Amino acid sequence: MGRHLDKAAVFFPPVGYGVIYMHKGRDRDRIERGGFLLFLAAITAATLYIAWPFLPPLFWALLAAIMFQPLNRRMLLILRGRKNYAALASLLIITVAVLVPAMVIGTMVVDQATGIYLALQDQQFDAGTIFDRVRDGLPARMQILLDNSGYGEFEMLRDKVTEIARDSVGLIATRALAIGGGALGFVLSFGVGLYVTYFLLRDGRAIGHAVRRAMPMPPEVSRQVVDRFVAIIRATIKGSVVVGLVQGALGAITFSIAGLPAAVLFGLLMAIFSLLPALGPAIVWLPAAIYLLAIGDIWQGVMVIVSGVAVIGMADNVLRPILVGRDTGIPDWIILVSTLGGIAAFGISGIVAGPVVAGLFLSGWAIMHPPMEGEAGEPAPVT
Repeated sequence: MGRHLDKAAVFFPPVGYGVIYMHKGRDRDRIERGGFLLFLAAITAATLYIAWPFLPPLFWALLAAIMFQPLNRRMLLILRGRKNYAALASLLIITVAVLVPAMVIGTMVVDQATGIYLALQDQQFDAGTIFDRVRDGLPARMQILLDNSGYGEFEMLRDKVTEIARDSVGLIATRALAIGGGALGFVLSFGVGLYVTYFLLRDGRAIGHAVRRAMPMPPEVSRQVVDRFVAIIRATIKGSVVVGLVQGALGAITFSIAGLPAAVLFGLLMAIFSLLPALGPAIVWLPAAIYLLAIGDIWQGVMVIVSGVAVIGMADNVLRPILVGRDTGIPDWIILVSTLGGIAAFGISGIVAGPVVAGLFLSGWAIMHPPMEGEAGEPAPVT
């Protein structure tokens, strides 16, 4: 009888043995999964390290593909679903309509910045003298007010203004010469950006679905995150970059009509300062108007003021609602901080990268804690 029980135990081990085997199987699965995740993290880090030198052109290629995806869809309809030809046609339009004008304007800015820098170095253009002329042109009461407020030491303030002007223009000129010196690297990055943009336009929909499936979160949450990412990018580019460029172009035209030098350079500065709330481009055109009035160019100064208030200033109020549409839900102060912080961290790419990171941060918390019924974020039902 005992022998029969022993044989049965061989074929039918006790339940405890099955539990042990099950635990060993689970442990092995965990080890294998952990090893795979470690391998995936290592190979991802290596890929990012390899692609790091081309991160800026890759980022701008992604932005271009997102912004011009509607154009690519229209090309698909015109070319009857031929993806390769549609992406190539879209890329050609982007190059002619955006990249070529940007390169022309960039060349003009570099030339004007270099000219001003050389003039400052050779003492051909004395910003301190201009500063004194502006002070002398102010009303007597304002001069007394400036003297009483501690700015009577105009020699020190004048030297500081001259130093700031020389350093600012010198920075632009130095960067321009650095870009010219690294022309091969610039051409290579430019080519990589165009090449990647082509494939993102052609395969953007498939890549988007693959990214959603790969995200370690529920499908509905991944869809919300990706949609929010795209919406913030489009709103940021339309609301900040496009509006800023329009204001800068209007400012450059105004300065050119007024006869001020380096109109394109100052237009670019107005486009950059348009990111700042309240003052914005006025940081550039208001001192220029004061200078014109102080030296006796009355109608030019008045024209700059009128254009700055009624044209340049109103462009933001008119264009932003049309281009952006509904608000992105990001407070203005967060947009300001994230934009300036993004520029400090990522350079010019931070103009878009900063608000995108801030928007995804807010969106992540909003998805994690959705508003209750009747709270801000969705309208309460009508009773």
